[in-house]
Amino acid sequence: MPTVYDLTREQLTDRLVAWGEPAFRAKQVWSQLWRRAATYDQMSDIPPALREQLAADLPLGVEVLDERTADRGATRKALLRLGGEHAIETVLMGYRDRVTVCVSSQSGCAMGCTFCATGQMGLQNNLTAGEIAAQAVWARREAARLPTSTPQRLSNVVFMGMGEPFANRRRVFGALGRLIDPGTFGLGARHVTVSTVGIVPGIAALAETFPQVGLAVSFHAASDELRDRLVPPNARYPLAKLEDAIAAWRAITHRRPSIEWALIDRVNDTIEQAELLAPIARRLGAHINLIPLNPTPGYPVLGSPPARIKRFVRTLEQLGANVTVRDTRGRSIDAACGQLALAATS
Repeated sequence: MPTVYDLTREQLTDRLVAWGEPAFRAKQVWSQLWRRAATYDQMSDIPPALREQLAADLPLGVEVLDERTADRGATRKALLRLGGEHAIETVLMGYRDRVTVCVSSQSGCAMGCTFCATGQMGLQNNLTAGEIAAQAVWARREAARLPTSTPQRLSNVVFMGMGEPFANRRRVFGALGRLIDPGTFGLGARHVTVSTVGIVPGIAALAETFPQVGLAVSFHAASDELRDRLVPPNARYPLAKLEDAIAAWRAITHRRPSIEWALIDRVNDTIEQAELLAPIARRLGAHINLIPLNPTPGYPVLGSPPARIKRFVRTLEQLGANVTVRDTRGRSIDAACGQLALAATS
Protein backbone atom coordinates (compact mmCIF):
# COMPACT_ATOMS: atom_id res chain seq x y z
CA MET A 1 0.00 0.00 0.00
CA PRO A 2 1.42 3.46 -0.89
CA THR A 3 2.17 5.52 2.21
CA VAL A 4 1.77 9.24 2.74
CA TYR A 5 5.52 9.68 2.22
CA ASP A 6 5.11 8.52 -1.38
CA LEU A 7 2.82 11.45 -2.17
CA THR A 8 3.99 14.76 -3.57
CA ARG A 9 2.86 17.95 -1.90
CA GLU A 10 0.41 18.52 -4.75
CA GLN A 11 -1.04 15.02 -4.42
CA LEU A 12 -1.52 15.46 -0.68
CA THR A 13 -3.22 18.82 -1.28
CA ASP A 14 -5.55 17.32 -3.87
CA ARG A 15 -6.47 14.50 -1.51
CA LEU A 16 -7.29 16.79 1.40
CA VAL A 17 -9.24 19.25 -0.78
CA ALA A 18 -11.26 16.29 -2.08
CA TRP A 19 -12.09 15.52 1.54
CA GLY A 20 -13.44 19.06 1.93
CA GLU A 21 -10.43 20.46 3.78
CA PRO A 22 -8.98 23.91 3.03
CA ALA A 23 -5.71 23.92 1.11
CA PHE A 24 -3.76 25.36 4.05
CA ARG A 25 -4.39 22.10 5.96
CA ALA A 26 -2.22 20.24 3.46
CA LYS A 27 0.61 22.69 4.10
CA GLN A 28 0.29 22.09 7.82
CA VAL A 29 0.24 18.31 7.45
CA TRP A 30 3.16 18.34 5.01
CA SER A 31 5.33 20.41 7.34
CA GLN A 32 4.46 18.22 10.32
CA LEU A 33 5.20 15.02 8.40
CA TRP A 34 8.57 16.04 7.01
CA ARG A 35 10.13 18.93 8.97
CA ARG A 36 8.86 17.98 12.42
CA ALA A 37 8.77 14.23 11.64
CA ALA A 38 5.53 14.02 13.60
CA THR A 39 3.18 11.07 13.73
CA TYR A 40 -0.49 11.84 13.20
CA ASP A 41 -1.28 11.71 16.92
CA GLN A 42 1.44 14.31 17.53
CA MET A 43 -0.10 16.87 15.14
CA SER A 44 -1.82 19.04 17.72
CA ASP A 45 -2.69 21.75 15.18
CA ILE A 46 -4.67 19.29 13.02
CA PRO A 47 -8.32 18.54 13.94
CA PRO A 48 -8.75 15.09 15.53
CA ALA A 49 -11.24 13.94 12.88
CA LEU A 50 -8.78 14.72 10.08
CA ARG A 51 -5.98 12.96 11.94
CA GLU A 52 -8.14 9.85 12.15
CA GLN A 53 -8.95 10.00 8.44
CA LEU A 54 -5.29 10.47 7.54
CA ALA A 55 -4.27 7.49 9.65
CA ALA A 56 -6.94 5.33 8.03
CA ASP A 57 -6.50 6.38 4.39
CA LEU A 58 -2.87 7.61 4.21
CA PRO A 59 -0.88 5.58 6.74
CA LEU A 60 2.65 6.53 7.69
CA GLY A 61 3.66 2.99 6.83
CA VAL A 62 6.55 2.80 9.32
CA GLU A 63 6.11 0.06 11.90
CA VAL A 64 8.87 -0.78 14.38
CA LEU A 65 8.96 -4.57 14.71
CA ASP A 66 12.04 -4.79 16.90
CA GLU A 67 14.76 -2.54 18.25
CA ARG A 68 18.20 -3.13 19.72
CA THR A 69 20.67 -0.72 21.29
CA ALA A 70 24.42 -0.67 21.78
CA ASP A 71 27.21 1.76 22.66
CA ARG A 72 25.35 2.93 25.79
CA GLY A 73 22.28 3.77 23.76
CA ALA A 74 24.12 5.82 21.13
CA THR A 75 23.58 3.15 18.44
CA ARG A 76 20.06 1.95 17.71
CA LYS A 77 19.10 -0.66 15.14
CA ALA A 78 15.43 -0.84 14.20
CA LEU A 79 13.73 -3.58 12.25
CA LEU A 80 11.07 -1.68 10.33
CA ARG A 81 8.12 -2.83 8.27
CA LEU A 82 7.56 -0.28 5.53
CA GLY A 83 4.36 0.09 3.54
CA GLY A 84 2.89 -2.86 5.40
CA GLU A 85 5.09 -5.42 3.63
CA HIS A 86 8.81 -4.62 3.24
CA ALA A 87 11.01 -5.53 6.22
CA ILE A 88 14.36 -3.74 6.45
CA GLU A 89 16.87 -2.61 9.04
CA THR A 90 17.85 0.99 9.74
CA VAL A 91 20.63 2.10 12.07
CA LEU A 92 20.74 5.40 13.97
CA MET A 93 24.14 6.41 15.33
CA GLY A 94 24.83 9.27 17.70
CA TYR A 95 28.34 10.68 17.91
CA ARG A 96 29.69 13.55 19.96
CA ASP A 97 29.42 15.98 17.04
CA ARG A 98 26.75 14.50 14.76
CA VAL A 99 23.85 12.07 14.41
CA THR A 100 23.79 9.82 11.35
CA VAL A 101 21.18 7.41 10.04
CA CYS A 102 22.15 4.53 7.78
CA VAL A 103 19.16 3.86 5.51
CA SER A 104 18.31 0.88 3.31
CA SER A 105 17.27 1.12 -0.34
CA GLN A 106 16.27 -2.53 -0.79
CA SER A 107 15.21 -5.44 1.36
CA GLY A 108 18.14 -7.76 0.78
CA CYS A 109 20.62 -7.30 -2.05
CA ALA A 110 21.40 -9.02 -5.35
CA MET A 111 25.06 -7.96 -5.62
CA GLY A 112 26.34 -11.21 -4.11
CA CYS A 113 29.20 -9.92 -1.94
CA THR A 114 29.66 -13.07 0.14
CA PHE A 115 31.21 -11.39 3.20
CA CYS A 116 28.10 -9.17 3.62
CA ALA A 117 25.10 -10.51 5.52
CA THR A 118 22.67 -8.58 3.31
CA GLY A 119 24.30 -10.02 0.21
CA GLN A 120 23.89 -13.50 1.67
CA MET A 121 20.11 -12.88 1.80
CA GLY A 122 19.65 -12.17 -1.89
CA LEU A 123 17.20 -9.53 -3.10
CA GLN A 124 13.70 -9.59 -1.64
CA ASN A 125 12.17 -6.23 -2.61
CA ASN A 126 12.95 -2.77 -3.93
CA LEU A 127 11.76 0.01 -1.63
CA THR A 128 9.74 2.95 -2.90
CA ALA A 129 11.09 6.50 -2.72
CA GLY A 130 8.75 7.23 0.16
CA GLU A 131 9.77 4.12 2.07
CA ILE A 132 13.44 5.05 1.74
CA ALA A 133 12.88 8.64 2.82
CA ALA A 134 10.59 7.53 5.66
CA GLN A 135 13.59 5.94 7.37
CA ALA A 136 15.21 9.36 7.65
CA VAL A 137 11.94 10.78 8.98
CA TRP A 138 11.87 8.03 11.62
CA ALA A 139 15.48 8.89 12.50
CA ARG A 140 14.73 12.60 12.82
CA ARG A 141 11.96 11.78 15.27
CA GLU A 142 13.99 9.24 17.23
CA ALA A 143 17.20 11.30 17.45
CA ALA A 144 15.72 13.11 20.43
CA ARG A 145 15.83 9.82 22.36
CA LEU A 146 19.57 9.39 21.97
CA PRO A 147 21.85 10.05 24.97
CA THR A 148 22.53 13.68 25.82
CA SER A 149 26.18 13.08 24.91
CA THR A 150 25.05 13.38 21.27
CA PRO A 151 23.46 16.41 19.55
CA GLN A 152 20.05 14.57 19.58
CA ARG A 153 19.32 16.06 16.17
CA LEU A 154 19.69 14.23 12.87
CA SER A 155 22.51 15.74 10.83
CA ASN A 156 23.54 13.13 8.25
CA VAL A 157 21.96 10.45 6.05
CA VAL A 158 24.06 7.69 4.49
CA PHE A 159 22.74 5.18 1.97
CA MET A 160 24.85 2.36 3.40
CA GLY A 161 22.16 0.04 4.71
CA MET A 162 20.59 -2.93 2.99
CA GLY A 163 20.74 -3.01 -0.80
CA GLU A 164 22.68 -1.45 -3.66
CA PRO A 165 21.27 2.07 -4.15
CA PHE A 166 22.03 2.22 -7.88
CA ALA A 167 20.18 -1.07 -8.45
CA ASN A 168 17.07 0.84 -7.34
CA ARG A 169 18.21 4.15 -8.81
CA ARG A 170 14.93 5.78 -9.82
CA ARG A 171 13.45 5.37 -6.37
CA VAL A 172 16.67 6.26 -4.58
CA PHE A 173 16.84 9.47 -6.59
CA GLY A 174 13.22 10.14 -5.67
CA ALA A 175 14.14 9.77 -2.00
CA LEU A 176 17.17 12.03 -2.43
CA GLY A 177 14.95 14.69 -3.95
CA ARG A 178 12.65 14.58 -0.93
CA LEU A 179 15.48 14.63 1.58
CA ILE A 180 17.33 17.65 0.19
CA ASP A 181 14.26 19.66 -0.90
CA PRO A 182 14.12 22.75 1.38
CA GLY A 183 10.33 22.57 1.44
CA THR A 184 10.21 18.89 2.37
CA PHE A 185 12.83 17.25 4.63
CA GLY A 186 15.30 20.08 4.18
CA LEU A 187 18.64 18.33 4.77
CA GLY A 188 21.66 19.85 3.05
CA ALA A 189 22.89 17.76 0.12
CA ARG A 190 26.43 17.77 1.51
CA HIS A 191 25.09 15.91 4.54
CA VAL A 192 23.94 12.98 2.39
CA THR A 193 26.19 10.20 1.05
CA VAL A 194 25.33 7.37 -1.33
CA SER A 195 27.40 4.18 -1.20
CA THR A 196 27.78 1.78 -4.12
CA VAL A 197 29.74 -1.36 -4.94
CA GLY A 198 30.72 0.34 -8.17
CA ILE A 199 27.74 0.55 -10.53
CA VAL A 200 29.29 2.86 -13.11
CA PRO A 201 26.11 4.27 -14.75
CA GLY A 202 24.74 5.14 -11.31
CA ILE A 203 27.86 7.09 -10.40
CA ALA A 204 27.54 9.14 -13.59
CA ALA A 205 23.84 9.77 -12.97
CA LEU A 206 24.48 10.86 -9.38
CA ALA A 207 27.03 13.42 -10.55
CA GLU A 208 24.62 14.91 -13.06
CA THR A 209 21.50 14.88 -10.88
CA PHE A 210 22.80 15.48 -7.35
CA PRO A 211 26.30 16.95 -7.66
CA GLN A 212 26.50 17.97 -3.99
CA VAL A 213 25.60 14.53 -2.62
CA GLY A 214 28.61 12.54 -1.43
CA LEU A 215 29.88 9.31 -2.98
CA ALA A 216 31.38 6.29 -1.22
CA VAL A 217 32.55 3.31 -3.25
CA SER A 218 33.04 -0.15 -1.74
CA PHE A 219 36.30 -1.35 -3.27
CA HIS A 220 37.49 -4.12 -0.91
CA ALA A 221 40.15 -5.11 -3.46
CA ALA A 222 42.57 -3.24 -5.71
CA SER A 223 43.11 -5.96 -8.30
CA ASP A 224 40.45 -7.29 -10.65
CA GLU A 225 41.35 -10.89 -9.83
CA LEU A 226 40.58 -10.46 -6.11
CA ARG A 227 37.70 -8.03 -6.61
CA ASP A 228 35.95 -10.47 -8.96
CA ARG A 229 35.85 -12.88 -6.01
CA LEU A 230 34.79 -10.40 -3.34
CA VAL A 231 32.55 -8.03 -5.32
CA PRO A 232 30.86 -9.86 -8.23
CA PRO A 233 29.73 -6.69 -10.10
CA ASN A 234 33.42 -6.09 -10.79
CA ALA A 235 33.13 -8.54 -13.69
CA ARG A 236 30.89 -5.99 -15.44
CA TYR A 237 32.53 -2.82 -14.11
CA PRO A 238 36.22 -3.64 -13.59
CA LEU A 239 38.55 -1.34 -11.72
CA ALA A 240 39.73 0.67 -14.74
CA LYS A 241 36.14 1.58 -15.68
CA LEU A 242 35.28 2.24 -12.05
CA GLU A 243 38.22 4.56 -11.57
CA ASP A 244 37.28 6.48 -14.73
CA ALA A 245 33.71 6.87 -13.45
CA ILE A 246 34.84 8.16 -10.06
CA ALA A 247 37.29 10.56 -11.71
CA ALA A 248 34.48 11.91 -13.90
CA TRP A 249 32.24 12.28 -10.81
CA ARG A 250 34.99 14.24 -9.07
CA ALA A 251 35.54 16.49 -12.09
CA ILE A 252 31.84 17.42 -12.08
CA THR A 253 31.27 17.72 -8.34
CA HIS A 254 34.67 18.92 -7.10
CA ARG A 255 34.13 16.71 -4.07
CA ARG A 256 36.36 14.08 -2.50
CA PRO A 257 35.12 10.49 -2.93
CA SER A 258 35.49 7.84 -0.25
CA ILE A 259 36.88 4.36 -0.79
CA GLU A 260 35.35 1.80 1.58
CA TRP A 261 37.45 -1.24 2.39
CA ALA A 262 36.42 -4.11 4.69
CA LEU A 263 39.65 -5.64 6.00
CA ILE A 264 39.55 -9.44 5.73
CA ASP A 265 42.31 -11.39 7.43
CA ARG A 266 44.92 -12.58 4.93
CA VAL A 267 42.59 -11.86 1.99
CA ASN A 268 42.76 -8.13 1.23
CA ASP A 269 44.95 -6.83 4.07
CA THR A 270 48.26 -7.66 2.36
CA ILE A 271 51.11 -5.33 1.52
CA GLU A 272 50.48 -6.08 -2.16
CA GLN A 273 46.88 -4.86 -1.96
CA ALA A 274 47.93 -1.72 -0.08
CA GLU A 275 50.53 -0.98 -2.76
CA LEU A 276 47.88 -1.34 -5.47
CA LEU A 277 45.29 0.71 -3.56
CA ALA A 278 47.44 3.72 -2.65
CA PRO A 279 48.02 5.03 -6.21
CA ILE A 280 44.33 4.63 -7.05
CA ALA A 281 43.39 6.71 -4.02
CA ARG A 282 46.01 9.34 -4.84
CA ARG A 283 44.84 9.68 -8.45
CA LEU A 284 41.24 10.07 -7.33
CA GLY A 285 42.01 12.38 -4.40
CA ALA A 286 40.01 9.86 -2.36
CA HIS A 287 39.87 9.19 1.35
CA ILE A 288 40.18 5.53 2.33
CA ASN A 289 37.88 4.27 5.08
CA LEU A 290 39.13 0.98 6.48
CA ILE A 291 36.53 -1.15 8.22
CA PRO A 292 37.59 -4.29 10.11
CA LEU A 293 35.36 -7.04 8.69
CA ASN A 294 32.37 -7.67 10.91
CA PRO A 295 31.40 -11.30 11.49
CA THR A 296 28.45 -12.80 9.59
CA PRO A 297 27.09 -16.36 9.80
CA GLY A 298 27.58 -17.07 6.09
CA TYR A 299 31.24 -16.00 5.82
CA PRO A 300 33.60 -17.80 8.22
CA VAL A 301 36.71 -15.70 7.44
CA LEU A 302 37.70 -13.29 10.20
CA GLY A 303 38.40 -9.60 10.13
CA SER A 304 42.01 -8.48 10.21
CA PRO A 305 43.69 -8.48 13.64
CA PRO A 306 45.14 -5.19 14.98
CA ALA A 307 48.71 -5.93 13.92
CA ARG A 308 47.74 -6.51 10.28
CA ILE A 309 45.51 -3.43 10.30
CA LYS A 310 48.40 -1.29 11.55
CA ARG A 311 50.71 -2.69 8.88
CA PHE A 312 48.13 -2.01 6.14
CA VAL A 313 47.60 1.56 7.37
CA ARG A 314 51.32 2.21 7.67
CA THR A 315 51.91 1.02 4.09
CA LEU A 316 49.15 3.24 2.73
CA GLU A 317 50.41 6.28 4.62
CA GLN A 318 53.99 5.70 3.48
CA LEU A 319 52.69 5.67 -0.10
CA GLY A 320 50.90 9.00 0.38
CA ALA A 321 47.31 7.81 0.75
CA ASN A 322 44.78 9.49 3.04
CA VAL A 323 43.38 6.79 5.35
CA THR A 324 41.47 6.26 8.58
CA VAL A 325 40.16 3.18 10.39
CA ARG A 326 36.45 3.59 10.95
CA ASP A 327 35.06 3.27 14.46
CA THR A 328 33.02 0.07 14.53
CA ARG A 329 29.58 0.81 15.92
CA GLY A 330 26.83 -1.64 16.81
CA ARG A 331 28.71 -4.91 16.31
CA SER A 332 27.13 -6.45 19.43
CA ILE A 333 23.64 -6.01 17.93
CA ASP A 334 24.59 -6.96 14.35
CA ALA A 335 24.23 -3.32 13.31
CA ALA A 336 27.75 -2.74 12.03
CA CYS A 337 28.78 -2.53 8.37
CA GLY A 338 27.90 -5.70 6.48
CA GLN A 339 25.79 -7.20 9.28
CA LEU A 340 22.26 -6.09 8.36
CA ALA A 341 20.21 -9.21 7.63
CA LEU A 342 16.82 -8.99 9.40
CA ALA A 343 18.30 -11.05 12.24
CA ALA A 344 15.61 -9.84 14.65
CA THR A 345 12.94 -11.79 12.79
CA SER A 346 14.61 -15.14 13.30
